[in-house]
Amino acid sequence: MSDDATLDEAMPPVDRSPRYDPSWPSRVDVFDTTLRDGAQFEGISLTVEDKLAVAEALDDLGVHWIEGGYPGANPKDEEFFKRAASELSLRNARLVAFGSTRKPLGRSDDDPTLRTLVDAGVSTACIVGKGWDYHVLEALRTTLDEGEAMVGESVAFLKAAGLRVFFDCEHFFDGYKRNPEFTLRVLEAAATNGADCLVLCDTNGGSLPHEVEPIVREVSRHFGSGVQIGIHTQNDTGCAVPNALAAVIGGATQVQVTMNGYGERTGNCDLVQLIPNLTLKMGIETLPSGHLERLTEISRRVAELVNLPHQNQLPYVGQSAFAHKAGLHTSAIARRPDSYEHIDPAQVGNGTRFLVSDLSGRATMEFKAKEWGIDLEPKQLGAVLDQLKQLESAGYHFETADASLELLMRRATGWRPESFELESFRVSVEHRPGVTSDLVENPLGHAQGIETECTIKLRVGDERLIATGEGNGPVNALDAALRAAVGDRFPALQRLSLSDYKVRVLNTEGGTGAVVRVLIESTDGLRKWTTMGVSENIIEASWQALVDAVNYALLVG
Repeated sequence: MSDDATLDEAMPPVDRSPRYDPSWPSRVDVFDTTLRDGAQFEGISLTVEDKLAVAEALDDLGVHWIEGGYPGANPKDEEFFKRAASELSLRNARLVAFGSTRKPLGRSDDDPTLRTLVDAGVSTACIVGKGWDYHVLEALRTTLDEGEAMVGESVAFLKAAGLRVFFDCEHFFDGYKRNPEFTLRVLEAAATNGADCLVLCDTNGGSLPHEVEPIVREVSRHFGSGVQIGIHTQNDTGCAVPNALAAVIGGATQVQVTMNGYGERTGNCDLVQLIPNLTLKMGIETLPSGHLERLTEISRRVAELVNLPHQNQLPYVGQSAFAHKAGLHTSAIARRPDSYEHIDPAQVGNGTRFLVSDLSGRATMEFKAKEWGIDLEPKQLGAVLDQLKQLESAGYHFETADASLELLMRRATGWRPESFELESFRVSVEHRPGVTSDLVENPLGHAQGIETECTIKLRVGDERLIATGEGNGPVNALDAALRAAVGDRFPALQRLSLSDYKVRVLNTEGGTGAVVRVLIESTDGLRKWTTMGVSENIIEASWQALVDAVNYALLVG
């Protein structure tokens, strides 16, 4: 074995198949609570249309249960359940109505919450009840016997109405560690009255995996195979996913999760992390066959629906989950993909990305050139690498601006865009008198009192063009002037629109004269791309990014 080819043939691929233990459950049901727990995440406010769209996305993924919230919480949730009955055609999931047990010293058949669940038009209800003696005595101000009766009678009432009933034992782990005898009494009251699943809730999120696994195992043995055990974990210690995995090892066969980990405080158990871990690492069946490949797309779709940015660093589904920057990693992956990736990204609908930076080696650049269909000769490739490192030392950051990088590579081959050449541009900003800049008196006065105009001079071939544009700020004015000058000559610009604009100060010690990096994200309705500019002048940096965005649009359009 003296050469690399012989070595390659001698080494078998890494075995990345799941390592299933027969003591674990073979299947786990996925109970998604994004529409209730996830909606409590700071910054999320869902309309009825949003909730319906999220439910459809979750059903496309293949979860088994979708908790829609409490039908009587507010008019919005009441409307959601009414519209869900006629507008949602769920193929994989069943909709669940959430509520609570009857009130202390009340009657189940006269309790408005329980009545609302019966009238919600769904086949399954999930009710929450106290499993911690501290809460029964101090929060409810009632006896432990009454706390137990509240649970048992509520479950019995819903079962008599023909519903499937899941019981969320609130603060289970805190209660079990303090007074296991009472907490088990509460669970038994639910089980003996017909609860279909006992969900053990780490409501404060304070438990750790080494506590969760043995406790869940004790409860599973106590009830045997007759009652399903579920797990609900919060992420206050950063252990929501590990705690849920520990619970499954202990015998839980239902997991409560939210998409992207959305939830109150620091969030809930993250579906996009837990489900691949269970299926791809542990060999436990979760989603229907073939549905795990939809995970990345559904994760991003839900992020759009709740109007939050998709987190690049999310395991499995994030844009950076399989992104490689170091040249050593890239060259190794070129030979053996399993050398730096713990799974095949396609298993979760993601893909490998090679990031180009001043750390990049020749292998990374070759990969990117091949990806874009660019034929770089060795000398050209070396020139691109040298130029890249010089530009990044000046503040460019090409791993976040692939479109600018592609244009840079193409120029190294002698390619030039068939568009326009800038002669000059002038941007003027005028503050109109009589408009207050007092933010208390007029919060938008400082913006409403400003007019921005741009005059641009360009050459297209032998023709000299001059145009003027007005806009809401210099970048908008530049864009308007450019379109006024050449828009009718390049139809692709009609489909081009700016979808995001970011500015970062690179050397804060420079104060108002600091170098800035501008990133512009553009779209033509079919694809998105990011371009970049760097300068001490924010308008010049914006122009660089804008020109790259236009040239890329003409290249692909």
